[in-house]
Amino acid sequence: MEKKIKDNDTSGGCSGGELVVVTEEDDSKLKLKLYSYYRSSCSWRVRIALNLKGLKYEYKAVNLLKGDQFSQGQSSSTFSITKFTKLNPIGYVPVLTDDEQDIVISDSFAILLYLEDKYPQHPLLPQDLQKKAINLQAANIVSSSIQPLQNLAVLKYIEEKVSSAEKLTWVQYHIGKGFAALEKLLEGCCGKYATGNEVFLADLFLAPQIDAAITRFSLDMTQYPLLSRLHNAYMELPAFQAAVPERQPDYVKP
Repeated sequence: MEKKIKDNDTSGGCSGGELVVVTEEDDSKLKLKLYSYYRSSCSWRVRIALNLKGLKYEYKAVNLLKGDQFSQGQSSSTFSITKFTKLNPIGYVPVLTDDEQDIVISDSFAILLYLEDKYPQHPLLPQDLQKKAINLQAANIVSSSIQPLQNLAVLKYIEEKVSSAEKLTWVQYHIGKGFAALEKLLEGCCGKYATGNEVFLADLFLAPQIDAAITRFSLDMTQYPLLSRLHNAYMELPAFQAAVPERQPDYVKP
């Protein structure tokens, strides 16, 4: 029986959070469903937000490596490909469905803003206008200038059209460029977390990206001391811990 692990700590994960395991028997009670892939950094951001806001949800695994998001043949998923492409025609994760409102939302940024509007507990954006702008800017650097250049489709294209040896060089260059910009952006406002001593939107984008840079792409983080410190701080938070790939029901050990 598949298990879905959730974190319903609404304190922001700074004190011990209670992990809730949702089984299939409970799924009928859940209004929120997240179509996710365990290693997807975009899905990872949303998982953190759901945990921070203490929201239970059903986890719907989409195996990107096996082509569940596009395949017209056999699928390893428990849902049909036709249904998923109707949820998101471009075939990307994450997708969030809210049965209570009969709403379907794709793209992590749109999902996060939807959750922020509907569930005000643990705000993801600060009231201070300057800090709010910095959070949005940092999130956009990750989502527009770093992550799209390291996604599966881009790396596969480079491997096929150039060479597999160039993939790592490509990724490290673009992550490094983005990280250098983030170090400068956050230098004057960083506290325990990206924009102070509370977790906000920027942290949700930074945590998965920094982790991927370290664990998947072997980036030398000595050049980015501020981001390295943030990475260590995130790993102490229950809401972030519960969102890591290794804690997801579709995780596959390398």
